[in-house]
Amino acid sequence: RQRWRADGRALRKLPVHVGLVVTEEEPSYADMASLVVWCMAVGISYVSVYDHNGIFKRNNSRLMDEILKQQQELLGLDCSKYSVEFANHDKTGQVLNCQSTLKVLSPEDGKADIVKAAQNFCQLVAQQQRTHSDLDVNMLDNLLSSTHGFPDPDLVLKFGPVDSTLGFLPWHIRLTEIISLPSHLNISYEEFFSALHHYAGCEQRWGK
Repeated sequence: RQRWRADGRALRKLPVHVGLVVTEEEPSYADMASLVVWCMAVGISYVSVYDHNGIFKRNNSRLMDEILKQQQELLGLDCSKYSVEFANHDKTGQVLNCQSTLKVLSPEDGKADIVKAAQNFCQLVAQQQRTHSDLDVNMLDNLLSSTHGFPDPDLVLKFGPVDSTLGFLPWHIRLTEIISLPSHLNISYEEFFSALHHYAGCEQRWGK
């Protein structure tokens, strides 16, 4: 436990928000839970979990149970719990600690959310509450509901052979560092931390 904390502090920079994107057909609840708990352990504040079939989101209670189990086993935390917010705002649970917040996302929280935001903005214009010139990056960010209260991801860890994020938050990852790993199945902490170390050494030029 102390090693994980020290690892997080030792990095030159630590992502605030990490997206865990699974492109494989058979997601593993236990391995995803390990990744989430490791994120918590090193001090990452926001975590998003995504698979392109929406399996984790449809079965979020199963994922939460596995996270709670591993949280207790790996971190030795007591039963005090932290609120978990789901992207669709219709379910809440109490699982996470260590000042981390989790969202479980699916494709409907990507392009569909942008379409909904555009429709809402057009409605505001029709009602003369806004004008077309009001639409800018900040306005669109505010209209998007899937990541309300979350900063854009600093880092996406993409698991699997597919060379795509398969619809994961297309608006929010404009400046995100994306690191591909072969699989999330049986992933080790060393592989996870190696990816964080790689991110810490990246020089982000912000399009320059």
